Amino acid sequence: MATPAKPRIAEFRNAAHSKPACSSLLSLLEQAHESVNYTCSYPPGTNLFLEGQEAHGAYLVSKGQVKLTVTRSDGKSIILRIAEAGELIGLDCIESGKTFTMTAESLGPCVLRFIPRDLLRSLMRDHQDVCMAVAEQLSSDYRSACSQIRSLGLSRTASERIVLFLLDWGTRGRQTDHGLRVTIPLKHEEIAQIVGVSRETVTRTFTELKHRQLITMKGPAVLIRNKSALEALTAN
Repeated sequence: MATPAKPRIAEFRNAAHSKPACSSLLSLLEQAHESVNYTCSYPPGTNLFLEGQEAHGAYLVSKGQVKLTVTRSDGKSIILRIAEAGELIGLDCIESGKTFTMTAESLGPCVLRFIPRDLLRSLMRDHQDVCMAVAEQLSSDYRSACSQIRSLGLSRTASERIVLFLLDWGTRGRQTDHGLRVTIPLKHEEIAQIVGVSRETVTRTFTELKHRQLITMKGPAVLIRNKSALEALTAN
């Protein structure tokens, strides 16, 4: 089993990635306690914590992205979402004696701040703004989970799920004269784990969309050439 890193001190709307529930969460925590200022850098593919491991604290993502997954009884993994900078992950730690319900892995180079459980609970108790920010984060996590469960339960085709995934990531893209440019730092296998299909289905669907000139792809760089046409594919 992989060893977690030790701290030095799907509609698939918002299911694949999410925005911080409170953009000022970092500044609130920093103002509340000076130790939150200490950061730690992690290389890609680092296990920050593992599903089933005792939750001793939470992590605040300062830079980079973190992949959050759960594992089924048959050993297959499902990606719940991608946490972004500004998000607090590992909030299972709020309750004493609890274990992490998911595994967190750095998707690329990341900078995080570890917040021990006792410190986080103390900050929430003594600072109302911190408590509200954490509550907003938990609410955002809940909505994201409900959205993904609803998506997986819908009787959509595999190709529709993949198109929805592309449109969701496209919300963070940059509009150009040639279309909507977006970076998706996920392998086909990881995309399959998000939308609940096989890797072969993801590859085949991307190939079909490229042949129809709806998208172009080069590594993680994706150009959505015809967003309206993609949306029409999910209009059923």
